[in-house]
Amino acid sequence: MLEVRNLRKEFGDFVAVDDVTFSLPERGSLAIVGESGSGKTTTARMIAGLETPSGGHVVVVAGDERGPGRPRSRERRARGRQVQMVFQDPYSSLDRRQRVGDALAEAVALHQRLPADRLRARVAELLDMVGLDDRQARALPKALSGGQRQRVAIARALAAEPRTLILDEAIAALDVSIQAQILALLTRIRTDTGTALLFITHDLGAVRHISDDVLVMQAGRVVERGPVASVLGDPRDPYTQRLIASVPKPGWKPRRRANDAAA
Repeated sequence: MLEVRNLRKEFGDFVAVDDVTFSLPERGSLAIVGESGSGKTTTARMIAGLETPSGGHVVVVAGDERGPGRPRSRERRARGRQVQMVFQDPYSSLDRRQRVGDALAEAVALHQRLPADRLRARVAELLDMVGLDDRQARALPKALSGGQRQRVAIARALAAEPRTLILDEAIAALDVSIQAQILALLTRIRTDTGTALLFITHDLGAVRHISDDVLVMQAGRVVERGPVASVLGDPRDPYTQRLIASVPKPGWKPRRRANDAAA
C-alpha cells in the first residue's frame, strides 16, 4: 500500500528526517511516535506531498513512485486520491464561512464528477460514516464541538476515497472521552473501507488501541520498530524506554514545588 525508502529532509544545514524507511500494508495501521522535533510530522507531510523530500522515495499503490523534486499539479491531485491527511486542529483546516455539507460536496466534486443527486447521496454517506447528521451538515464549523469538527475533517479526507489516511496528532486537542470515540471511529473506518492508517502521535496509550505496528523516531532517525506489543511491552532502545517511562502511571499526582507550597 505504502512504501517509504531512505526518506530525507533538509532545511538548510539542519537534517529533519534522515534515512527513514518503512512500509504500510493494505488495511494496516502503523504509528510513528517520538517527542516534538523527532521528525515524525515532517515525514508525514512528505508522504502527503505537503513537503518536498530532499532525498529518498515514496511509493503509493502499485508502483506509483515519487522522489525528490516538487510535484506537478496533476501529480498532486493524483496523490490526493491515494493519500489524505487529517491535522491536529480541525478548526484551522476548515473554511469557517462554509457549511459542513457544502465543504464535503466540494471535496467530493474535486475528485469525482457526479450528477447532483449522486453527489448529495455521497455527502450523506460520508456524514453517516463519521456519525454526523443533517443538522451538523447545515452548520458552520463554529457551531460544532471539537470532536464534531474532527469528524468533519475525517469525512472530508475520506471524500477522496484514499487508500492511506494520515492522522497527525488528530486526537491530541480533544477530551479523553472524545479521543476514545474518534479512535473507535477510525478503527471502524479501517474495517469498513480497507483504508490503511498512518498514525502520527506522542500518545502511547492511543497507539495500543489503534495500531498494529509502531516506529519510534528520535532526531530524525528511526531507532526502533516492530509490533506494538513487542516495542511498547519490551522496548530495546534506551530512547524508547525513556518515552515509555515518561508516561504517567495510574494514581500519579503532580508534585508541587517547595516555593509553590510555601506560597
